[in-house]
Amino acid sequence: MDGIHDLGGMEGFGPIPIEENEPIFHADWEARAMALRMLMAFWGKWTLDAGRHSIETLPPSDYLGLSYYEKWLASLVNLSVTANLISKDEVASGRAAPDAGKATPPIDPDGWNQFLPRGRSTSRTIDTAPQFAVGDQVRTAEHMQSGPHRLPRYARGHTGEIILHHGGHVFPDTNGILAGEHPQHLYTVRFAARDLWGDEAAAQDTVTVDLWEGYLARA
Repeated sequence: MDGIHDLGGMEGFGPIPIEENEPIFHADWEARAMALRMLMAFWGKWTLDAGRHSIETLPPSDYLGLSYYEKWLASLVNLSVTANLISKDEVASGRAAPDAGKATPPIDPDGWNQFLPRGRSTSRTIDTAPQFAVGDQVRTAEHMQSGPHRLPRYARGHTGEIILHHGGHVFPDTNGILAGEHPQHLYTVRFAARDLWGDEAAAQDTVTVDLWEGYLARA
């Protein structure tokens, strides 16, 4: 979707600080935030794409002002309320409602250890033949819908070359709003850096972007 999260190619945000010997977590609460996010995914109430979309739809002031794990927590609260795992009243009070039902089965260590390594592959077998092949010149869409999508602003309306075909993969535009997987063919498209950024880019540089078939047309 078009939002403040789509920062690729934008200027004016200052240098990116690089912390020497940066720890995995800067505070204990960050580790707990990550654990909560992973544990709540165990229930299968939302998809990875929906989780990403919930972060991207945070208010712009929150998206720019919150730290990384603060964004995780804010979106987790929104996802959990939408999935009826918790209520707004429980969020406001910070306590479980006395009459709240218990989700079953409980998340125990054995169940978690079976769930975590398995992950959730996005690769899918689809019946339709790919419209494009490696070496084809394609042009990306210039305008996108207001909902979730994975075509960054800087790559729209540009011509590139397909250098890889990854087969069928879950389509994030529909999966991000829990409207079904609707898999499409996925490609890696290579663009000349100067086509994207202008003459200030180095002539030999390229940018590669993984893009779904629905974003592309033959050039």
